[in-house]
Amino acid sequence: MREITGNDLFFACSLIEQIGRMLREKRSTVVADLGKEAVDHLLDYADVFHCEPIAKVAEEFIEEYDLKPGAFDNVAAARYRVPDVFTFGKVCSRLVEDVAEEGESFGDALRRVYTSWIIDHLSDYNSDFYYQPRDYLAACYAAGTVLDDDSD
Repeated sequence: MREITGNDLFFACSLIEQIGRMLREKRSTVVADLGKEAVDHLLDYADVFHCEPIAKVAEEFIEEYDLKPGAFDNVAAARYRVPDVFTFGKVCSRLVEDVAEEGESFGDALRRVYTSWIIDHLSDYNSDFYYQPRDYLAACYAAGTVLDDDSD
């Protein structure tokens, strides 16, 4: 098996965002519904999947894993500019990289981050949380809460 890279993780997080937007589903639900095997498969073959349009790959995953639509539409609820799926994928992949424990696979770290409290906060495009510095996001994740900004 090949080594999973940061680029693979970036594509996987972007695809999860694409699927979530297409299905109007929370990203934590997408990851939970995909399950360990599908997330690991996505990471293992991300270098191949990224050669196709992301919407096409998302449709294939939706069909293959029988993912169902929901009622969560953070894009429609946004009052401000919505980041594209790759921008959001970069934020999430950096967080996964930053909080992955030594010896932990990217797949396990991804599932841990996406099923935690932080993903709902990142997915709120009416806040400024998702575009905060990566070290701040990692510190918030580690603390289990959004930290106060002491720069005032």
